[in-house]
Amino acid sequence: MAFTDLLDALGGVGRFQFVYTALLLLPCGLLACHIFLQNFTAAAPPHYCQHPANHTEATTNDSGAWLRATIPLNQHGVPEPCQRYTEPQWALLKSNTSSLGVATEDCKDGWVYDRSIFPSTIVMEWDLVCEARTLRDLAQSIYMSGVLVGAALFGSLADRLGRKAPLVWSYLQLAVSGAATAYVGSFSAYCVCRFLMGMTFSGIILNSLSLVVEWMPTRGRTVAGILLGFSFTLGQLILAGVAYLIRPWRWLQFAVSAPFMVFFLYSWWLPESSRWLLLHGKSQQAVENLRKVAVINGRKEEGERLTTEVVISYIQSEFASVRTSNSILDLFRTPAIRKVTCCLMVVWFSNSVAYYGLAMDLQKFGLSIYLVQALFGIIDIPAMLVATTTMIYVGRRATVASFLILAGLMVIANMFVPEDLQTLRTVQAALGKGCLASSFICVYLFTGELYPTEIRQMGMGFASVNARLGGLAAPLVTTLGEISPILPSVSFGATSVLAGMAVACFLTETRNVPLVETIAAMERRVKDSQSKRDAERKSEEISLQQPGASALKETI
Repeated sequence: MAFTDLLDALGGVGRFQFVYTALLLLPCGLLACHIFLQNFTAAAPPHYCQHPANHTEATTNDSGAWLRATIPLNQHGVPEPCQRYTEPQWALLKSNTSSLGVATEDCKDGWVYDRSIFPSTIVMEWDLVCEARTLRDLAQSIYMSGVLVGAALFGSLADRLGRKAPLVWSYLQLAVSGAATAYVGSFSAYCVCRFLMGMTFSGIILNSLSLVVEWMPTRGRTVAGILLGFSFTLGQLILAGVAYLIRPWRWLQFAVSAPFMVFFLYSWWLPESSRWLLLHGKSQQAVENLRKVAVINGRKEEGERLTTEVVISYIQSEFASVRTSNSILDLFRTPAIRKVTCCLMVVWFSNSVAYYGLAMDLQKFGLSIYLVQALFGIIDIPAMLVATTTMIYVGRRATVASFLILAGLMVIANMFVPEDLQTLRTVQAALGKGCLASSFICVYLFTGELYPTEIRQMGMGFASVNARLGGLAAPLVTTLGEISPILPSVSFGATSVLAGMAVACFLTETRNVPLVETIAAMERRVKDSQSKRDAERKSEEISLQQPGASALKETI
C-alpha cells in the first residue's frame, strides 16, 4: 500500500484538496506580477535633453520651435534622446537648412520625459537612459540573481525544515521587501530590495507545488499542476490591468506587494506535508494533520480510526531505507537519479532562457505595452488547455517534449518575418511564449513526480537553479543581436529544440504512477522496469527465432 491509498481513504480529491490548492496557488499567480513588473515600473518613455539653464530663450511660447532649434532629429524625424546642440540653431527653423556639421554634446542638464503614458518610472526618477541605460537591465538581473539564490537556499531548507516554514517566511519577506521597494530613495537601495524579493520567488513556487503534489492523490496531481500554470497566467493578466489603472511606479509596486501580507497571515493555517513529517519521524503530527483532512473531507470516522501504526503501515515498505540526512550529492550518487538530474538541468535552463528572452522586454515589439502583456498572458490559456489534455491522456514526457520543440521552431521561424510586420512578429512570438509557458508548468509537475519525496525539494531547488541561470543568461543572449540580428532567435530556438529532444530520449513517463518516497525505491523501480523490458525483448527474439526453426524442421 502507498501513501496515496491513505489519501484516497480520507476522501481523495475532496474539499480539503480544493481549498488547500486554491490558497496556495493564489500567491503563485501574483508572483507573475513581480517577475514581469519592470516591464512597467522600468519602462523607458520617449525623452530628449533638457535645455541649459542659462538659455532664456527656453521661455518662448513656441516650445516646438525651441525643440527643433536645440535638439537634433534622427532619420525618422524624432528628437535624439542623448544629444543636443551646443548652441540653439535658430537657422534650422528656416526651410532647406541642413544640420550637418552643427556641433552637438551629451545631455548635461538632465532629460525631458514624455509622461503621457507613464507618469513616473525608475528610469525617469534616476535617469537610467543613455550612458546609464544598462542599469535598467542590471536591476532585472539582480532580481533574477535573487531568484537564483532563493532556489538554492529554499530548496535545501525545505527538505530539512519542512515545506511550510520556508513558505511562510517567503510570504513575509516578499510583503516587507516589496513594500520597502516602493519607498526607497536611491537606485542602489531599490536593487537590494529587488534582490530580496527575487529570493522569495523560488521559496513560494517550489514549496507551494510540493505541498499541493504531496497532499494530492495520484488522479488529481495533473490538474493541480496545470492549475499552477493558469494561476501564473492569471497573474500576468492582473498585472496588465493593475498597471493600466495604477501608472506611478511606486503605487504600482505597493499594490502588487501588499496582498502577500494577507497570504502570510492565513498561511499559518496550512498544514505541513504529512509525507515529509513521516519521513522525519514526526508521525504524531502527521496523524493529527491527516485527521484534520478527514474531517474537512467529511470522513471524520475514518480519521478517528487513524493511529500512528496504521499510517506507518501504509508506507513502511517505502520508508524502510530512508536516509536521515541528504546532500546535493544525492542528486548524482545513484544511476537513476543522476540521469534524471542531468537531463532536467538541460531542460530547465533551455526553457528558462527562451521564455525570459521573449517575455522580459515588451517595448521591443513597438505596440502598446499593456496590450502585449495581456496578449502574452491570454495566449497561455489555450496552450495550457491543450497541455492539460495531453498530460492526462498522453503523458508528461510527450507533452513537455512537444511544447519545447514547437516553441523552438516558432522562435526560429520568427527570424524570417519582415521587421515592418510588427503585429505578425508579436503574435508569432506570443505563440512561442505560450508553448514555453505550458512546457514550464508541465516540467514543474514532471520534476516533482520524477524525484522521490526524500529529496524532492532539493531536486526541484537544484533544477530551479538551472532555470534561474537561464534567466540570467537571457539578457546576455539578447545582446548578441548587436553582432547579428539572427543570433538571439537561433540561440533561443535551438536550446528549446535541444531540451525537447532530451526529454523525449532520457526521461521516463510518470502519468498515473504513484510518487516514489525514497532513493532506494526509485532505483528498485528503474531496475524492475529494465528487467521487464529485457524480458520482453528476449521473448520477442525467441518468438522470431521459433518460426525459422519450425520451417527448417519441415524442410528436413
